[in-house]
Amino acid sequence: MWHPFTQQAGWIKEQPLIIDHGKGNYLYDVEGKKYLDGVSSLWCNVHGHRVREIDAAIKNQVGKVGHSTMLGLTHEPGIKLAEKLLEVTPENLTRVFYSESGATATEIGLKMAYQYFQLTEGPETTKTKFAYFSEGYHGDTIGAVSVGGIEDFHGRFKHLYPQHVKVNLDGWHKRERREALQARAIALAELEFKITRNAKNLAAVIIEPMIQGAGGILDMPGGYLLRLRQLCDAHNVLLIVDEVATGFGRTGKMFACEHENVQPDIMAVGKGLTGGYLPLAATLTSEKVYEAFLGRPEEGKTFFHGHTFTGNPIACAAAIASLDLFKKKKVLKNVAERSEELAIWLREIQEHHHVRECRWLGLMGGIELAPNPMDPTSKYHPSRRVGHRVILEARRRGVILRPLGEVIVLMPPLSATEKDIDKLCEVAYDAINIVTGQEELFAEAARW
Repeated sequence: MWHPFTQQAGWIKEQPLIIDHGKGNYLYDVEGKKYLDGVSSLWCNVHGHRVREIDAAIKNQVGKVGHSTMLGLTHEPGIKLAEKLLEVTPENLTRVFYSESGATATEIGLKMAYQYFQLTEGPETTKTKFAYFSEGYHGDTIGAVSVGGIEDFHGRFKHLYPQHVKVNLDGWHKRERREALQARAIALAELEFKITRNAKNLAAVIIEPMIQGAGGILDMPGGYLLRLRQLCDAHNVLLIVDEVATGFGRTGKMFACEHENVQPDIMAVGKGLTGGYLPLAATLTSEKVYEAFLGRPEEGKTFFHGHTFTGNPIACAAAIASLDLFKKKKVLKNVAERSEELAIWLREIQEHHHVRECRWLGLMGGIELAPNPMDPTSKYHPSRRVGHRVILEARRRGVILRPLGEVIVLMPPLSATEKDIDKLCEVAYDAINIVTGQEELFAEAARW
């Protein structure tokens, strides 16, 4: 196999961890060893593994029909799930368009925004560009990559797509060099300048609300998302929020945009939609956006987009069961309690002499490592693979982690217990301590 986001040259030299089964918040390898799922199986697991209610919903639907197209037909699980999604998402969102992954959900949102202005302003409209953010991530398909701001992931493919408008958040992310209030003012000024200057050409702005995931668990200044909503309203620009990683309780609210009471024009969701069981995503829109696509067949207003497995009924059944569990298991209450415990741990870990900064929101946490945290330019050489070595040490201690470069990500299932949070953080700290200690010895030897 050719594994995603994996340097195969290194992979083939290591003994792979082969997972056999899961139970609760833990995974078990083929030899029976138990591991805490510290990355929620890539940020998607909500209620743990082998959840009785979701298992039953899937089995029940398999007994009816495995798949039926949504092109010209519909089915009960798809209808019921759409109704449930509209109950829990921002109230201005009234329509649901299904797909299979977060990348497709965001790309569908981009296409909807683009076509919206083609339909409302005519084919000569100048609103054909998108604004996006430094270190932002919206998936790996070409449209999603075109609004990605992570150079290592996206830079190589820049000739495959048109260039859009990049809003820089680096000043905020590197705010240790200045006062936080000054950094916030600079970030807001940059936002206002870029949106205002390019408004006549912008169809939409796409953003991961409140905290960026794949860029390194990077927070945003307070009021930033709200100000963006205001700017979009003032300049007739649609707002797309990418809640793929942040949605379904991950940040402590059902959706991260709720932290600043922001209602988007378009929202992309995925990952936790099925509780982390099956590939399913959705793009939700306001009625204003939806109505622009209504017309007679000859008018050409149809949204010509769809996938073979769009709205798969088995996946929809799993998602319905997952959403039902939010009330039954008081998921958001558990997230609030576990988030407080995680925050206490991260404040303590932040004092480690090789930790530059810990960042978190809800049950999204990141620990950024550096040889000299006081020097903003200080970084480990990529050949040292510090982040990778940390996660291998954690794995030996029964915790599965995955780094983003030198940022160690802590992303437990929302069903995590206090004991799980303690284990996650204790093991992460010990692994960091061991590997950074090895780096100190390496640096000392290199000086000789």
